[in-house]
Amino acid sequence: MTPSNITLHKQSKQLELRYAGASTANSSERIGTEETYRLSCEFLRAHSPSAEVKGHGQGQEVLQYGKADVGITNITPCGNYAIQLSFTDGHDTGIYSWDYLYSLCQNQESMWQEYLERLHAAGKSREPDTQVVQIF
Repeated sequence: MTPSNITLHKQSKQLELRYAGASTANSSERIGTEETYRLSCEFLRAHSPSAEVKGHGQGQEVLQYGKADVGITNITPCGNYAIQLSFTDGHDTGIYSWDYLYSLCQNQESMWQEYLERLHAAGKSREPDTQVVQIF
């Protein structure tokens, strides 16, 4: 489903996606309800559809960590089917198709929980690595 509006909220680091209305189950006609979702930049970065994150096949995913403070610097349209997001950490190779973005919106809660569980299991943190300097 193609969003009718995309708004980047830089201060809260969220991407807002609005959809004009939901399709009915048995047809492509729209009903009058509007759907609005907010996805954090961290969530979008952790679930980038890029090969750097997804790998080149099943089981090759790379866990993203230390992304709590990441933001989006640019949104580039890709034809009529997607956007490319550029992040403050330099990542900019993910092409987010309309279908993939809508799937992220629909499954955000479960995907976020799974992400947190994977971080915990790997002993990683959402917070960027902090360098500790000891003075003797």
